[in-house]
Amino acid sequence: MIEVIFLGTGGIKPTPERNVPGIAIKIGREIILFDVGEGTLRQMEIAGLSPMRINKIFISHFHGDHYLGIPSIIQTMNLWHRRKPLYIYGPPGTAFFINNLLSSGYFRPSFEVIAIELMEGEEVKEKEYRIKPFQVSHGIPAFGYIFKERDKRGNFNMNKIKALGLRPGPWMREVEKKGRVVINGIEIKLEDITGPKKKGAKVVYTGDTEPVPLGDIAKDVDLLIHDATYIDEEDRKESYHSTVKEACEVWESGVLVLFHRAPRYKYVEYKREALKICPKAYVPRDFDRVLVGNGNVVFKVR
Repeated sequence: MIEVIFLGTGGIKPTPERNVPGIAIKIGREIILFDVGEGTLRQMEIAGLSPMRINKIFISHFHGDHYLGIPSIIQTMNLWHRRKPLYIYGPPGTAFFINNLLSSGYFRPSFEVIAIELMEGEEVKEKEYRIKPFQVSHGIPAFGYIFKERDKRGNFNMNKIKALGLRPGPWMREVEKKGRVVINGIEIKLEDITGPKKKGAKVVYTGDTEPVPLGDIAKDVDLLIHDATYIDEEDRKESYHSTVKEACEVWESGVLVLFHRAPRYKYVEYKREALKICPKAYVPRDFDRVLVGNGNVVFKVR
């Protein structure tokens, strides 16, 4: 199970009600950030999240409201004597923008900051999860991201174990580690003695985009965090953003989160009008948290 924390739910500029985009995913002890608008470090402090647990940052595109919070995070890591590298991923141009940030002011990080430019579909793989970028339409190089937690094995099933004439013992650790074990000349596989696999969480974040077909990306999603900057088409015009209706139309499964609200809207007003258009969508506030895993989505509203 993972936890998704909304650090900033607005777009374009901060307002007294909300910050610009920032999403944290907690998996184990690691924190992964998706977009880092200005003020994200302060939002993390309020949320009780340590920047020292960040190993990876994924930037959707290089408009200021999505990445200008990076310098303060790096500076704080430096003050706290970080040693391990920080990886910053993004679309083509990432290395240029990050290197420019690091060359402005008196930046002398005590650790390595590694900027990695991804290609569409190029996966970042870890033991517990993988992250894959996909192309969106925002007028400049821009990605959305698919976060997929790896499925977990099912729990040991004592009825299955007893049916094989076995008793619990140290052999269970061996079969868990190796996937199989031979006992009294009989091969026992892990799937022979466990229940169904626990489905890993799937979260899709579009970043900023005008409506584009998501196809398979939108299938079997637990949480779809979609650009819904504007309530109606007239407001959107030629902004390379999406409306609530357009976000609702590409939604196929899981919970739809309407993200990146324009500064003109107050939360109550936006939520009231948005839910008239897409009644089952979720409109987050800054610091809302979501637990996602094994097909379940549980909101912890502040």
